[in-house]
Amino acid sequence: MLEIIYQDDELIAVNKPHGLLVHRSSIAADTSEFALQILRDQIGKTVYPAHRLDRKTGGVLLFSLNKEMDSLIQTAFSLNKIKKEYLAVLRGHTDPEGTIDYPLKKDNGTLQEALTHYQTISLSEIDLPFGKFPTSRYSLVLAKPQTGRMHQIRMHFAHIFHPIIGDRPHGCNKQNKLWKETFQHDTMLLHAKSIEFQHPRTQENIHIQANLQSEFTRALEILGIRQ
Repeated sequence: MLEIIYQDDELIAVNKPHGLLVHRSSIAADTSEFALQILRDQIGKTVYPAHRLDRKTGGVLLFSLNKEMDSLIQTAFSLNKIKKEYLAVLRGHTDPEGTIDYPLKKDNGTLQEALTHYQTISLSEIDLPFGKFPTSRYSLVLAKPQTGRMHQIRMHFAHIFHPIIGDRPHGCNKQNKLWKETFQHDTMLLHAKSIEFQHPRTQENIHIQANLQSEFTRALEILGIRQ
């Protein structure tokens, strides 16, 4: 069963586990479980995904419960009227805050504007040799994407040379291997923390938050970071 973190007559949100696809995809013929089908069977109603989360990303995933609301909420997403916040663990020490303004290519090669703001929440340095360095450094950041491009946060942090731990193919393969061999940790450390928006029907301000899942929490414990 999925953890339901918000529900009204027309919208429902779950805390999606890392590794779970939102819906069927031609690029993932190796799996038979999807958030859409699990939630539909769990509540006994048809559900419509309002947005995307990468398979490897955990956290807030919103669905509509009818086609009219699906259209309204997807329009809100497309117009950037939905505020989204993500937590990520990155390689290296990041600046206290920053903005990544770096266009991303669509599948057809067309460039799209992409903008991500971030704040550093905590810095960590642990006794884990990496390359020529006797220790390894990491950052926990709060990311606020202003646009919603595919893999935007992953590619943006890779672009500034602070890739997300556990990310493939945009991350650092050497760090990913180090974490897998040292800590038996293979989860991509990107969590959709919250979304905030004006309800299309009631005009009420809706703020939905998802707690960190166990592997993300374990990573923070390894790094000595307290939330």
